[in-house]
Amino acid sequence: MVDPVTENWWAFLGLTVVVFGGAAFMMGRALAETWRPFWHTIAYGFLLGVGDRLFHNFFFAGQVLDPLAYVRDTAVLIVIGAFAFRLTLVRKMTTQYPWLYVRSGLMGWKNIDGSSIG
Repeated sequence: MVDPVTENWWAFLGLTVVVFGGAAFMMGRALAETWRPFWHTIAYGFLLGVGDRLFHNFFFAGQVLDPLAYVRDTAVLIVIGAFAFRLTLVRKMTTQYPWLYVRSGLMGWKNIDGSSIG
């Protein structure tokens, strides 16, 4: 089993962060655009993690069944997907319901009268 700390970091950055991270970002946006629940982001993130490990094996001879690398890669992909999900949801809430909500920072919104949402 390969130690995920000493694994090829260029492969991690290029494949996991750039390629599959881009896919995770698009996944999060698509799920928020279609008003899916947040837990779908987590479920699809696990599936993207499997694909990421397979591509690590195909291109860089990485271990497919390395649980530590899978957890690390999947966690990165879920965080990227969750970030995109939240950004898209904030944009949708503030543009579709401008009489109810205003943007409150990058990742949130509030009622137009300034009161909290929940």
